[in-house]
Amino acid sequence: MHEFSMVSAVVETVLEFVEARRIKKVLQVRLAVGELTSLEPEQLCFGYQAIVKKTALEGSTLAIEKVAAEVNCPHCRYQGRPKYWDDASLQEPVPTLECPVCGKAAEAARGHECEIRKIKYVT
Repeated sequence: MHEFSMVSAVVETVLEFVEARRIKKVLQVRLAVGELTSLEPEQLCFGYQAIVKKTALEGSTLAIEKVAAEVNCPHCRYQGRPKYWDDASLQEPVPTLECPVCGKAAEAARGHECEIRKIKYVT
């Protein structure tokens, strides 16, 4: 469950921000999570609520902003959505780093981020 380690790092970063600015209460943390990270928003929120107890973040919410995957193909110059692996056993198709045009390896342009975008707080 890499969601727990990722959300732990997010909480640690926000707590450092809070302490440096003497913030009393955090209301919301907005996190941008890329489609290529394979991070599950529900697991991130669950881990967040477990970790923030008895901190300035207790009672705050974790809002997840999904970032769609985009790839660049150095072979055919395609830029756009990646090829998806669609299997009946999966709940959702899984993005790959395969070019949907030529089938060769593509590079991730978007969708691999996990970034704090906004922190709402009361001073």
